[in-house]
Amino acid sequence: MGPLAWTLGATFAISLTAWTGVLTLFLQDELVDRLLLGLVALAAGSLIGGAFIHLLPRAIAESGGGDTLPLFLWLLAGFCLFYVLEQFLNWHHHHAATHEREPVSYLVLVSDTLHNFIDGLVIAAAFLVDVSFGVTTSLAIALHEVPQEIGDFGVLVYGGFDRRQALVLNYLTQATVVLGGVVGIALDQYVTGVPVALLPFAAGNFVYIASSDLIPEIKGEADLQRSLLYFAVFLAGIVLMLGIRLLGRPPG
Repeated sequence: MGPLAWTLGATFAISLTAWTGVLTLFLQDELVDRLLLGLVALAAGSLIGGAFIHLLPRAIAESGGGDTLPLFLWLLAGFCLFYVLEQFLNWHHHHAATHEREPVSYLVLVSDTLHNFIDGLVIAAAFLVDVSFGVTTSLAIALHEVPQEIGDFGVLVYGGFDRRQALVLNYLTQATVVLGGVVGIALDQYVTGVPVALLPFAAGNFVYIASSDLIPEIKGEADLQRSLLYFAVFLAGIVLMLGIRLLGRPPG
């Protein structure tokens, strides 16, 4: 299969994570919150690992070993874009089962649409480099999406949507990842250097999401034993990305 087919398959699979909100219909809120923190810790580790073990090294390799300053400027651009979105669009990733502010449900729909579109661009760029790299990047994004989508589902329900509406709207915003993937592949036909630029850009996104949104969630755990457990899960996310990197390395 070519990059387009892989991108379509991966983005469609990721779009299905929007339906994970269904799980909250059958679980108590307290149990959901506990499970979410574990998922958040795993997602944080996988994003940090994906950025520093996969995206940045690959971007440097693809640049041909020349001046790496432009790559790190793209990383800073990716980091700063998500900072601006969070500060000025009130973009927050919600990981708890209940929330108190109804207006945020509409902001979630708008911001998630943009976020998922960017994810699609990143996945396309990764598959344009090679298949194994695309799979790794898609996995890191999917691990982040699961806790986010469960939390966003809770926001929409609290904001006044019934559960069926919340599920459908959540999926429609998540499905823009497919559109982003198609646009990313199309851009490669007209703009050279898109994959290399998007890799450090995505790394900046990953680092910001992990450090600003996800890690503070698990740092807030007061119980020492649980805190250590979440840190171990965080490290497991990094080790997962390292293992994928080592397994994908050609012999010799």
